[in-house]
Amino acid sequence: MKYLIKYFIDFIALIFLYAFVFFRKWRVQGRDVLLVNTLIYAYLSLVLFFTMMPIIVSIPFMLDHPYKPMNLVPFIDVSLGRGDFFRQVVLNVIMTLPFGFLFPLTRGKRAIFGVTVFFCFLMSFSIEILQPFFDRSSDITDLITNVIGGALGYFLYAIFKPVTVWALEHLKTR
Repeated sequence: MKYLIKYFIDFIALIFLYAFVFFRKWRVQGRDVLLVNTLIYAYLSLVLFFTMMPIIVSIPFMLDHPYKPMNLVPFIDVSLGRGDFFRQVVLNVIMTLPFGFLFPLTRGKRAIFGVTVFFCFLMSFSIEILQPFFDRSSDITDLITNVIGGALGYFLYAIFKPVTVWALEHLKTR
């Protein structure tokens, strides 16, 4: 139970941030903007849950353990036979697919492949750099597979772009 309280504090902070900052800002921009931005906010909150949380209660203890540097040998788990490598790769790709799909929707006409992949890289790189501060491991393979997931998500966006644009326009006119 004590372990769940740590996560609860982070989720309460995320809910307050959404309700008192972002929701007010996005609501006045239209229902389409509110929907897309809320979806990406919920998605990023889940990414934080799986990669970094608990955060708030961990901040005072961030420097109480040695910093473990990032493993910079790509796909070393395969050659060493460590863990369930295939599962990790698939989960990392799946984790960033929504980013590759949702991020272009927030950009409108400025949604291009390179920008989406670059921001996916920045998100993943930030997580990988910060994870050791929260006593988690960091791996270059995660960064590579996350970027691949973001790129695949962008391709899904490109395929379904006519449908999503139509749906968002329809939402705008209601």
